[in-house]
Amino acid sequence: MKRRVAFLDVFAARPLAGNGLAVVDDADGVPDRVMHAYARETRLSETTFVQAATEDGADYRNRIWTPGEELPFAGHPTLGTAVAVARWRGADEASFVQQTGAGLQPVEARRDGQTASGGELWHASMLQEPVSFGDELDPAAAMAAVGLEPGDAHPDVPPRIASTGVAHAIAPLADGSALDRVVPDYPAIDRLIGRPDAVTLYVCWWDPDRNAAEGRARAFSRIVEIGEDPATGSAAGPLCAYLAERGVREQLTLSQGSEMGRPSTLVTRMDGERVRVSGAVVPLVDGTIELPDSL
Repeated sequence: MKRRVAFLDVFAARPLAGNGLAVVDDADGVPDRVMHAYARETRLSETTFVQAATEDGADYRNRIWTPGEELPFAGHPTLGTAVAVARWRGADEASFVQQTGAGLQPVEARRDGQTASGGELWHASMLQEPVSFGDELDPAAAMAAVGLEPGDAHPDVPPRIASTGVAHAIAPLADGSALDRVVPDYPAIDRLIGRPDAVTLYVCWWDPDRNAAEGRARAFSRIVEIGEDPATGSAAGPLCAYLAERGVREQLTLSQGSEMGRPSTLVTRMDGERVRVSGAVVPLVDGTIELPDSL
């Protein structure tokens, strides 16, 4: 059976930036092994499959796969899938409630003009699940896992596990220049985040000026093929919630991915007890794919 498929770049206002995503429509009945195999085929950090909702109040179910496993929730796959669904339904603006393994998340998508090259430009935002915090981590161990010194750790905001649907190890830095000196040690990262079952080590910095709202981040994990993620919405949300919990600030615009040649911009802010994460989305390719019934 042929199914629609869309490829999009998320958290970027131009093609070939941000975090790439493939979305497959009408995926009811597609076996898990086939979904996983197609995620390996695309070799993108995530590939999603839109299915009929199985929970009251949801508009669709979003199955999110990396080349290695299925995730209960992820950031750029949420935004990109909402844009794909809106376009398939012929809407220039839409509000959805998506069902994931983490719960139900409200998502909004709207057409927002054109890119500089004349293609479609969309904007999307989501409300992530209420944050849950895990243990604090040893700052020296977190810094060592990315080739930094203990003094590079933020003096007042220690590394900590946090989740708004999937867990990340948030590792704040004292100075943004340290991000340029990062050298990931993946066995050390695995040891650091494996026991709390986090999916990334999210190394981050924000401008200490209280009137500023800018920051930078890099995300390291073996769940993505090249070991670094260009845009991680499911980590940016917990970071914003962590800073709000510490009384630092309640909104942050993060730059990520420039070191990889995939510049990304993630906008986060507290919206009541939940975090709203937003960004631009650029549709790239529309087509069809014929997936087998079994492997």
